Amino acid sequence: MPSKLTGKCFCGAVHYEVADEFLYAANCHCSNCRRTTGSAFKPFAGIEREKLVLTEGGDKLLIFGDESGHNAHCGRCGSLLYSLVRDGAYVHVAMGTLVNDPSIRPTEHIFVGSKAGWFTITD
Repeated sequence: MPSKLTGKCFCGAVHYEVADEFLYAANCHCSNCRRTTGSAFKPFAGIEREKLVLTEGGDKLLIFGDESGHNAHCGRCGSLLYSLVRDGAYVHVAMGTLVNDPSIRPTEHIFVGSKAGWFTITD
């Protein structure tokens, strides 16, 4: 039976559970991911939407987008928890919100053509 991981936002208002069955993981350097995280890139792990369940604070989510694709933030502290992608079929979990270590690690950098000029990829 696959293990479950937990995650939460910075202030603890929103919690989730996700199966440790991620299909892929990457570091995204696109301008949208940089802006939504306030960082050089967003480390994320992709999984089928139904394998992520909000366990607390679902009513506190702040959604940017629609049912086919959006970013889900905590409405209180602003933490980006996940992005709904691929016409709503998958979620990209922001790996920094995971409480436990997942079995997967990011294996690639994507959208490097739009990476921050002040950041150098060293791996």
